[in-house]
Amino acid sequence: MTWLNILKHHRWKLGLLVLAANIGLLLNLAFGSPKAFSEWQWLDIAGEGGTALFLLFWLGLVLKSRPAGRVTDYLAIGLSCMFFSWWIDVLDEFIRLPKHIGWDHWLESGPMPVGMIVLTIGLYHWHREQQAINQQMEKRERVFREHRLFDKLTPLGGADYLKRQISDCLSQSLEQQQPLSLLALDIDDFTSINQQYGHPEGDAVLQALSQLLLLNLRRHDLLCRLAGDRFVVLLPNTGQSQASLLALELQQAVQSLAHKTRQHGERVYLSASTGVVMAIDEAPDQLLKRLNLALARAKPPRSKRA
Repeated sequence: MTWLNILKHHRWKLGLLVLAANIGLLLNLAFGSPKAFSEWQWLDIAGEGGTALFLLFWLGLVLKSRPAGRVTDYLAIGLSCMFFSWWIDVLDEFIRLPKHIGWDHWLESGPMPVGMIVLTIGLYHWHREQQAINQQMEKRERVFREHRLFDKLTPLGGADYLKRQISDCLSQSLEQQQPLSLLALDIDDFTSINQQYGHPEGDAVLQALSQLLLLNLRRHDLLCRLAGDRFVVLLPNTGQSQASLLALELQQAVQSLAHKTRQHGERVYLSASTGVVMAIDEAPDQLLKRLNLALARAKPPRSKRA
């Protein structure tokens, strides 16, 4: 973000800070008198003025490196309050106020604890935000390390990736005493699409289907492409009855898909068969075998012959 963009996006915060600093200066000039050059305490000026400049520098870094939002507002307000306190403290080195005036002490000391509290709140939320980003980065790194396990046609995990995830979820299911179900979905008579429109069009249908299925699943569900036109969904914390309802919803979503061919624009009408099993204490291969049997029983006679 350029400095012009910073001024544009944060003009209110920066404008209020400049206004407050000038009001503090004008109040000191209106009620006080300048100190003689010989009275200046250079060590105090360097310490207090340097701290104020550092706070301005930190404020600029925050506004330049972060997007606008609640966390940025907390950080900016906290740093601004702390800068204002040090700014009023610096003015004391150049301007002498009468002893009966007490508002200068409030301006010096009041904004500092407020700024520290608001800055701490901002840092806490920044910490939480960074933790979430780190978790996302870890997931991305895991995906990059396991990229060979992902299907080349669709953005989904393949059979080997699915087996690994099933193994992990089976262990978690037993440990947490929560149900685990698997759902298989197979497109009825998919070979006719390849025969009628060609394999590139069949690949386009599979890509559209993968996006459609992802949109109709929950965030914690895992969709993988087992082989060809067969998809498998891993459903943590889900019993068989709930999995059956999800299977019905996916079937209806597939039937409503309005995919048009690239060559002539005809609509490809699709239907899908689904099979559902709930996991027990078994190996991933055995669980997948039961799932394939459940799907085979659900397939219509024509698709079984195909």
